[in-house]
Amino acid sequence: MFEIDQFCADCRLAMNETDRERAVRDVVARAVSDPSALMLAIGEPQKAGVNTLYRSDDLTVLNLIWGPEMNLMPHDHSMWAVIGIYQGREGNTFYRRSEEDGLTKLGLKIMNEKDCSFLGETAIHGVYNPLTKLTGGLHVYGGDFFGTPRSEWDPESFKEAPYDVEKNVGLFDLSNKRMEELGKQ
Repeated sequence: MFEIDQFCADCRLAMNETDRERAVRDVVARAVSDPSALMLAIGEPQKAGVNTLYRSDDLTVLNLIWGPEMNLMPHDHSMWAVIGIYQGREGNTFYRRSEEDGLTKLGLKIMNEKDCSFLGETAIHGVYNPLTKLTGGLHVYGGDFFGTPRSEWDPESFKEAPYDVEKNVGLFDLSNKRMEELGKQ
C-alpha cells in the first residue's frame, strides 16, 4: 500500500545511495507500478495543479497534475528529475541549446501510466498532456524545484528567459478554468 510520508522518506533515503538518481528512480517506479494503490492514498486527480509533497534544498517531491491538453513551454530544471506517471499520458519534447536558433529539437517521448523516466540536470523539455482528461505524475527533483534559478524558452521564437515559477504555476489555474468552462457546456 502506498503512503505519501513513506514515499517521501524512501526518496530521502535513496538520496544517501552512491547512485542516488537510480535509487530515486526505483522508488518512483515502484510507486507508479500500482496506480490504484497510489490514488487510494493521494486521491484521484480532480484538477490541474502542482502539489508539493516534500521540499528541501536537495530534494523536491511533487504530485503534478496536468490539465486536459495542457502545454508547458520548453524549460530546464538545472537538476536531475525522475517522473512517474500514474494516470493519463505525458508527452515530452526534448531540445538542446543551439547558437543559431536558441533550441534544436532532439525528439519526443510519450510516457503512459506506470512509466517512469529519468532526466539529467542539463535536459531541456517541453511538456504536454495529449489527452482530454487529467494526467497525474509523481515528479521528484534533485534540488529545490522552486528556488533554483533556471530557464524557459518561448515556444515560437525559442528565445531564452529566466524561468517564471509564478507564471507557470498560474498555467495550471488557467487549465482548471478552461476545464470548468467546458464542463458547463
